[in-house]
Amino acid sequence: MESINSYTMSRNQLERTLGKPSSSFTRADIIEYIAREGIEMVNFMYAAADGRLKTLNFVINSLEYLETILSTGERVDGSSLFPFIEAGKSDLYVIPRYSSAFRDPFAEIPTLTLLCSYFDKDGNPLDSDPRQILERACREFTNVSGLEFECMGELEFYVIGRDPGTFPATDQKGYHESGPFAKFNDFRTKAMSLIASTGAHIKYGHSEVGNFKHNSLIYEQNEIEFLPDPALQAADQLLIAKWIIRELAAREGLDITFAPKITVGKAGSGFHIHIRLMKDGKNVTQNWKRELSDEAKRAIAGLMVLAPSITAFGNKNPSSYMRLVPHQEAPTNICWGDRNRSVLVRVPLGWTSGKDMCVQVNPSDKCEMETFAKQTFEMRSPDCSANVYELMAALCVAARIGFEMDEKEALEIAKRTYVDVNIHAKENASKLAKLDVLPTCCVESAECLESQRNIYESRDVFSPAMIDSVIKMLKDFDDKNLAKLINSDPVELQNLVNRYFYCG
Repeated sequence: MESINSYTMSRNQLERTLGKPSSSFTRADIIEYIAREGIEMVNFMYAAADGRLKTLNFVINSLEYLETILSTGERVDGSSLFPFIEAGKSDLYVIPRYSSAFRDPFAEIPTLTLLCSYFDKDGNPLDSDPRQILERACREFTNVSGLEFECMGELEFYVIGRDPGTFPATDQKGYHESGPFAKFNDFRTKAMSLIASTGAHIKYGHSEVGNFKHNSLIYEQNEIEFLPDPALQAADQLLIAKWIIRELAAREGLDITFAPKITVGKAGSGFHIHIRLMKDGKNVTQNWKRELSDEAKRAIAGLMVLAPSITAFGNKNPSSYMRLVPHQEAPTNICWGDRNRSVLVRVPLGWTSGKDMCVQVNPSDKCEMETFAKQTFEMRSPDCSANVYELMAALCVAARIGFEMDEKEALEIAKRTYVDVNIHAKENASKLAKLDVLPTCCVESAECLESQRNIYESRDVFSPAMIDSVIKMLKDFDDKNLAKLINSDPVELQNLVNRYFYCG
């Protein structure tokens, strides 16, 4: 074991080569790697308002030019990237973050890619840049609570390919299915390997519930889940992962959709975000009794308060609200619970028994691992129509609100909204009736955001221009008749699905 150091098992090629963590990368490190590995091109990538990564390519002409682009970045047209930036004042700078550097896993020409941050004409971070908003949200959360805000995401998506006609899977029974009944496990594991090579921290992957056949095609749902990281890094990883999954599918002749709902009666795809509260490097989501901590309950109370408007950031097109319906393991009401998939915020099973299960199946090898670090709580309403930076910033603001209100009040909200039953079961109808409901369409989400916008704008976290842009976009969908459409017009419903098939 002595020969194994911190970077031996790192999938990030730069970390292995340079022998240091990505968080410590300098410009000199990047230049050294480029020279040592024969890198011929550099790509800048950055997220726009649509939540997708954009790319700018550079050929390395000389050391002087490489130094220039790494030091000063480049200009881009902000009005083409964000709807709230005027064409007459559109120039922005994109400046690379050295810690984000990774070897492009697809490029035939040796290429190094770096994620970038936006700056305005005065050399200040762009006020309305979604990543900058998340950075401010995290800073203010820590200022108020004394804690750090960490996240991990679950990417659910459908892989679509030709039906080979053998070993058919059972409809809507694809959870953790193995081959040959699951057809795209190899695709998923290849995607996971490529995502990990960029420095992302993956927890696991598996096939999901949803699978069905339509004409000659198989639609098979998959999930890749990540490990907790500081929210900024977690968001970066998820953004890169979506790009890699799509790029790999295109190269292998498959189709991919992250859309929240692609047909009625089949499992939709969520974008569940787990939250972990940290202090001095320790997880404080559990207390010493191995119970959910008061800190976690206060954060959950904040999520309950802002839940109606969080959909404005987490559910950004009409097909999002086709998923948020009863009996589909997607939330419809504002409540939380333990291990309960019918609630909005779920506290998943934590290693709370205190028993060494490992030694029970491996008698000669005691585990004695610390399990407190594994506990999280999970927001289940979002889907991949979200801009991940905006969404995590909204969740961070909500968690902060739980610490800004009186502790007794926050814990009372948590107590009042807790449920320990399946709220969609008939025998629990009376309990369901007492719970507030989530918005049912984009227009309702916009209205909720309007009524709560002052909370997001407090402490100068969300910019008014960003909030105005989100409200306008949601209202322009004009989808208040969505529930009626779902039940009455299958043709128009399919048109709606097709329109947002490649969302996010």
